[in-house]
Amino acid sequence: QLQLVESGVGLVQPGGSLRLSCAASRFTLDYYAIGWFRQAPGKEREGVSCISSRAGSTNYADSVKDRFTISRDNAKNTVYLQMNSLKPEDTAVYYCAAEPVQDMCLLTPGYHYWGQGTQVTVSS
Repeated sequence: QLQLVESGVGLVQPGGSLRLSCAASRFTLDYYAIGWFRQAPGKEREGVSCISSRAGSTNYADSVKDRFTISRDNAKNTVYLQMNSLKPEDTAVYYCAAEPVQDMCLLTPGYHYWGQGTQVTVSS
């Protein structure tokens, strides 16, 4: 079945930038909508950004809009989350998730496949 692996250096100062990667198994990611979620200590998991299958339309949480950018690299079968102007409140474990053939992605937790997560810490 589909497997997802997140990666990225997870320590950055406020105002800095970080790029997270979500690499898929032998199944091509363009068949899936991909969502990025995060969970901070003591808080519920929240949707951050997502990109739909095929057409590649995107959606962002209000808290990260205009700071984060989600994108695909089909040649590498990878989805990226570019995070700019990072704030301490962005500190969380970040997860990527996949849902088959979703033309319009949603920032809700009902995705079929999930990665293991990667820690992002924004601190001076």
